[in-house]
Amino acid sequence: MTEILPADTPGEAQRPFRHELYPYRGDAQFLAGTLGYIHEALDGGEAVVVAVPAGKASLLRGELADPSAVTFIDTTTLGPNPGRLIGAWVEWMKERGADDRPVRGVGETAWREARSAAHLSELRYHEWLLNRAFASSSAWSMLCPYDDTDGDQSALQALSRCHPLIRQDGHHVRNEDYLTAADYPFEPLTSPCDPFQELSFTHGDLAVIRSKVSQCASDAGVPEEEQRKLAVAVTEIATNSIRHGGGHGTLRTWIQDATFLCEFRDSGYIPDVMAGRVRPTIDQVGGRGLWLAHQLCDLVEIRSAPEQGTVIRLHMRIPR
Repeated sequence: MTEILPADTPGEAQRPFRHELYPYRGDAQFLAGTLGYIHEALDGGEAVVVAVPAGKASLLRGELADPSAVTFIDTTTLGPNPGRLIGAWVEWMKERGADDRPVRGVGETAWREARSAAHLSELRYHEWLLNRAFASSSAWSMLCPYDDTDGDQSALQALSRCHPLIRQDGHHVRNEDYLTAADYPFEPLTSPCDPFQELSFTHGDLAVIRSKVSQCASDAGVPEEEQRKLAVAVTEIATNSIRHGGGHGTLRTWIQDATFLCEFRDSGYIPDVMAGRVRPTIDQVGGRGLWLAHQLCDLVEIRSAPEQGTVIRLHMRIPR
């Protein structure tokens, strides 16, 4: 991290999407950095959307002269899947950015509430994808506060790679650790836990797949409502495997960390890293299966490469 860039001035000309990480320790630092960012926006006539944990939202409201000037969002209504967040941010920014009004977002993820290593990995991937999702959105900017109280440098470094800029003392600083590569370096998927069920499928096997998953999910203790959601998601993903993955695929199911998992493998390739992250348009052809899976499941992991094919894992939490 080297060159310090000046803070924005009111009426600043169009600029690329600005995505800043703000590491802080304690409520005082959180308020100092976040309020400074918000006041810059309000002074410049920009709209502000804040999506932070409830306790942090209360702190901000207590310090703002006019809390109604800022839109506060409760992200818990979206559920645990970070795959839903980009689509939600797109809608929030569009609503507040009518007539080309610039919009600033403040988004703090509840990192310590991540339920598993897979969930934590997908939260970080979401942060990296924000740069791809809003790359051409010159009127939008985002600050991501991160509580670094425990001083976990490995966690901070992993998150830092997802942000082009770091906020320090009221300025944004170019981040030399930012991951500029075209491909995101995922952590390897864990191996299925024994015992796992496996089924190969092809054309005409959708009913068999739904029956298999329904029985395994019921045996695992997945509630009936979640079973119905899972049946829709499974149908969509299996259909994609048949249509775009060589006409066949492999299904595996197992239980891990109080979660029921369905894994689909096929020889297809998904070139669009944003597939399933943004709501399909009314006239769009295809692209709804992954979107539905993200909306219906607690977590969706996607790994796809031209030579290796595609792996999609659907997670559904089991009540303890």
